[in-house]
Amino acid sequence: MDWLQALQTCQERGEVSVLVTLAAVRGHAPRGAGAKMVVSLHETHGSVGGGNLEATAVDRARQMLHLGRAEPELLTLRLTDRAPAEFGRQCCGGEVTLLLEVVQAARPAVAIFGAGHVGLALARILVTLNIGLHLIDSRAAQLVPERLDVLRLEAKAGIHVHHSPIPELALEDLPAGAHLLVMTHDHAEDAAILDAALRRETGFIGLIGSETKWARFRQQLSDLGHTPASLERVTTPIGISGIKSKLPEMIAVSVAAQIAALLEVRPSAKMVQAVMPPSEAAL
Repeated sequence: MDWLQALQTCQERGEVSVLVTLAAVRGHAPRGAGAKMVVSLHETHGSVGGGNLEATAVDRARQMLHLGRAEPELLTLRLTDRAPAEFGRQCCGGEVTLLLEVVQAARPAVAIFGAGHVGLALARILVTLNIGLHLIDSRAAQLVPERLDVLRLEAKAGIHVHHSPIPELALEDLPAGAHLLVMTHDHAEDAAILDAALRRETGFIGLIGSETKWARFRQQLSDLGHTPASLERVTTPIGISGIKSKLPEMIAVSVAAQIAALLEVRPSAKMVQAVMPPSEAAL
């Protein structure tokens, strides 16, 4: 797959990627100016010259994705045996400047952690929207095709199913800035997902549950080093005000309306919630 096809594929999947362009070459380099590659969280396509310069570009591109960067960056590297290099030496003798541009996903991403009664009812509404819809559950039985086939009947969303025995690890597979809805069957899973999510830059973080549940979680997360400001990133209970029913379908309508309001605002770097590592926040 060449870089242009890769860029289109990322767009279709709803994945944010980085387009790396060899913007300028001074002296000798493995590739000429204009060479391009596309970097996503788990794949690369195309080449800007291999070796340390390409590995350094890939490493920085993935840092940008994890941090939710939106602004382009320039990266200048010298290709001599005296230049600092983390991924091996290149002694071509020249210098290159790379342009790294974040290419936003064509559609926003929403991730539902927990595909139980409420999660599936919510997915049946959200799947009608032009989004990337991610369903994550630790229970394989909740994600079998015969249970999820109903989602594909009139789907406009791109559906991504993640069976993850440790659900918080699925955060690594989500596009930067994804909106997160935490509603698993297990409060321990919910707490672990929140802990991991608060250490990343994300979109909206919503938690289903009562005030008592959140009070307990606040204490647990505080004990793990999360600051009061960080905990304010969590919205709970989720859903629009005025709907008190506990029926899964009614909860789903309420939460879907809340997400729809978020999607009315075009994603930008300002929408991505900033994260400060607990160790730094405590300083």
